[in-house]
Amino acid sequence: MPGNLGCVIVAVDGSEGSMDSLRWALDNLKLRPSTPDCTESTGYFIILHVQSPPSIATGLNPGAIPFGGPTDLEVPAFMAAIEAHQKRITEAILNYALQICSEKKANVKTQVVIGDPKEKICEVVENLRADLLVMGSRAFGPIKSKMMGVLGAVL
Repeated sequence: MPGNLGCVIVAVDGSEGSMDSLRWALDNLKLRPSTPDCTESTGYFIILHVQSPPSIATGLNPGAIPFGGPTDLEVPAFMAAIEAHQKRITEAILNYALQICSEKKANVKTQVVIGDPKEKICEVVENLRADLLVMGSRAFGPIKSKMMGVLGAVL
C-alpha cells in the first residue's frame, strides 16, 4: 500500500540509536510514489546531521587559557584544525547513513547544518515543511533524561 509522506527527515548523530532509527524509517515508512500526472513530487528521506560549532565542540575558549594557551596568532589555526576534524566526522556519519540507505534503494538527500541541535532540527523541519521527523533514542531512564537534557524531550 503506497504512503503519502513527501518529506521525512531522519536526524543522525553517528550513534547506533540514530542509525537504528534510520533503518526503522527505511523499513517502515511509505513515501509518496511518483504519479503519472506529476501533480505531487515523489517522496524522499532527508538525512540531517547537525554539526556543533567549533566553540561548542572544543568546550573551551582558547583566549581564556593562561600560561601556555594558544596565542592570538595560533587561534585561527586551532579553529581550522577543529573544523577540519568535525568535517571528517560529519562525512563519516553521512557515508555510513548513505550506505544503509543504498541497501534499501531509498530516495535520499543529505543536509548538514551547524549549530545547536535543538534549534537547528526544528528550523530544518519548519523550513522544509517536513511531514515527519524521525530521531533515535539513547534509552535513558526518566531521572537521567532530566539530568542530561535529552534532545527528544525538547523537541
